[in-house]
Amino acid sequence: MSERGLHVRLSQAAPVPLDVELSCAPGEVLGIFGPSGSGKTTILRAIAGLHTPEAGRVTVGGEVWLDTAAGRVVPVHERAIGFVFQEYALFPHLTALGNVLVALGHRPREARRRRAGELLDLVRLADVRHRRPEALSGGERQRVALARALARDPAVLLLDEPFAAMDRAVRRRLQDEVDVLRRMLDIPLVIVTHDFDDIVRLATHLLVLRAGRTVAAGPLQDVTSRPDVGWLGETVGAGVVIDAVVARTHDARGLAELTFDGGTLVAPDQALAAGAQVRVRVPAREVILAASPPERVSLHNVLEGVVAAVAPDARGTVAVVQVAVGPTRILAEVTRDAVERLGIAEGCIVYALVKSVSLEVLASGAG
Repeated sequence: MSERGLHVRLSQAAPVPLDVELSCAPGEVLGIFGPSGSGKTTILRAIAGLHTPEAGRVTVGGEVWLDTAAGRVVPVHERAIGFVFQEYALFPHLTALGNVLVALGHRPREARRRRAGELLDLVRLADVRHRRPEALSGGERQRVALARALARDPAVLLLDEPFAAMDRAVRRRLQDEVDVLRRMLDIPLVIVTHDFDDIVRLATHLLVLRAGRTVAAGPLQDVTSRPDVGWLGETVGAGVVIDAVVARTHDARGLAELTFDGGTLVAPDQALAAGAQVRVRVPAREVILAASPPERVSLHNVLEGVVAAVAPDARGTVAVVQVAVGPTRILAEVTRDAVERLGIAEGCIVYALVKSVSLEVLASGAG
């Protein structure tokens, strides 16, 4: 992990139990996902200096912001943090421009207005810079909050439920804008969310949290392809997230070929452009396993692989099978009876059948 990155270790018994360690390098997006009360927001507040845990250490770019063992606690205003709160926390009496200007106190006076204008241009709000929050839409207020967070020239950007209470169309547009920003900034970005769609769209890494403890952590594809992360499967459904590239489209057939490390998937076109990077979520319950290559079937995707792991779910009647397709791992959710009937065990060859219409394809947040 780069010294320029964010490194966090936190421990406390109350008010929210925590025992967690995480890292995030520049250019990475760490998604923190877990149920309400699991400590997600407390982690962000500890990084920002708004909460001091019983024990912990926070470093950013090699600079120590918190070290309880050494008695070091850097105050909030001395931490180069950009924090976007769920409720935006804008000053209602100030315009969009004014809200950004108040975060630029560290810059020379003559440079502040120019920089505020640049940031509002960056989030596409130049036309509404003189409006107060009450005259802005929810999406516009969120973008003002983003611009204000960036005004601090942050060493790390923290987003706490940034798209909550927004409809799907607005959420997707804001996800796109955050993705563009993080590609430009080259700083660690940590996002707390209750909507797994935000994780699929934006995250490069994932920390699954439950009751203040880490359930799983690592690169997004690695975590989502684990068959043993039962809580994640119970809440959002087991399913791997794969980065792929649109190899070609077939307009007449309404299909697109997506290449990934391990093979090719065929999905509905959805106006995809050849060469575009996409993210594909393959729901485990939509994957059928066969012991031999199927013949004369309607689906397009038949992937040959090797069983890497078999994990029973909490109910005991269903198993999650991890299949290695080249270097990529996909999951299939099948009955225990199917495992026994087909003789599915580690090391055996199987064929994963995936319906094209079951694939969830999004513009990639991985590049």
